[in-house]
This record gives sequence, C-alpha cells and structure tokens, in this order.
Amino acid sequence: MSRYSLPLCVIVSFALLLPCGTMAQEESATPAAAQPPVPYASVNELNGILAQVKQTAQNIQADLGKTRIDRWKTDASTKRQTQANVESIQRNLQSALPEMISQLSNSPENLAASFKLYRNLDALYDVFGSVVESAGAFGSKDEFQSLSNDMSGLENARRSFGERMQKLAGAKEDELGRLRMQIKTLQAAPPPPPKKIVVDDTEPPKKPVAKKKPKPATPAPAKPPASTPPSN
Repeated sequence: MSRYSLPLCVIVSFALLLPCGTMAQEESATPAAAQPPVPYASVNELNGILAQVKQTAQNIQADLGKTRIDRWKTDASTKRQTQANVESIQRNLQSALPEMISQLSNSPENLAASFKLYRNLDALYDVFGSVVESAGAFGSKDEFQSLSNDMSGLENARRSFGERMQKLAGAKEDELGRLRMQIKTLQAAPPPPPKKIVVDDTEPPKKPVAKKKPKPATPAPAKPPASTPPSN
C-alpha cells in the first residue's frame, strides 16, 4: 500500500510559519485587521480538493456501514479492535472533519487550519488503513474491494492536499523573505536629520509712548468795570 508523506522541509517550514498564521487568524477577528484577498486560483484549487475529501468521506461512511465485522473469520479480540477503529473513524468523519473543512473554507490560505486538516487526514489514513487490511484478511471480497477503493480516494485527496501545502509554504516563505529584505533596507537607510527648532527669545523693541501735548489754557472772560454811583 503506497503512502504519500509530506516532505520534512515542508513540515519544518510550517512549524516556523504557524505562529505568523495564528497571529493573522487572531487579528482577522478584529474589524481593523484587513486581510488581503485570496487569489481565485488558490480558492478554486482548494474547493476541488475539499470536494474530493467530502466525497471520499461519504463513501467511507457508507461502506463501513455495510461491513459486517461480526461475521469475519477471526478471533473476538481482533473484531473488537476493528470495530473500535470503525467507530473512531465514523466519529471523525461526522464531526471533526466537517468542522476543519469549514474553518479552512472560511480562510483558504490559513497555515494553522491547513496543517490541522492535513494531520487529520494523515491520522484517518493510518486508522482506516488498518481496517482495510483486516477486511482483506478476514472479510468478504466485496467488503475489501469497496474499502480499498475508498482507501485510494483518501490517498489521492491527501496527496493533492499535501502538494497544495508545499506550494503554500513556499509562497509564505517568499513573502517572509521579502518582508525581511524590506526591514533590512529600512534599517540600513540613514535616519532623516533632526528638525531644528529656533526659539527667538529676544524681546522686540518697545515703541515709544507718545506724550500728550498740554492743552492751551483758556483765558478767563474780562469782568465789566464797576459803575460809579452818581454824586448828589
């Protein structure tokens, strides 16, 4: 059974970039943080992969529901273990997986949401693989054929999503590289000269106070001469 594994360099890149993606996700919750629009090609690619994941999940649930583990030709312990794995897969497909798909659909290039979904697909691949192997060893031919087809669909979806993550990690690394170069350029540029503020503390010359000219004295009116009384 072939197994696609995400390259180690991509896993390391995502581990380094995840804090930035998480910070961007937290900032997007505030109205002030405007996120750049996601390219249409990226959204279209993701929608195609998620549609493949959803269809595969539906097929797995339907085929697991038709698998009669109780009729397998094996011991009770193997049946119990396989049945527990089936129930775990069904819970994941019905609850955890749809929630992760919804989160990624709302933020198509979010690193944290992308890596979370990939790890979940990786875990599903391991557990479902053990069920398929047990079906091939102890189940009917039809059960094994149906589950094998589902396994191939899950592997293809997982591979496509892993390849998308490689491209996304490369694009984010390039973006961070450009930001680092911009910061270095700004740090290397000489700082602008400080602005000089001239304070003029000299007092302006005082204007001479104009002296008021004294008004000329107005002459008193002349008194009429006193009249002499007539002599007898």
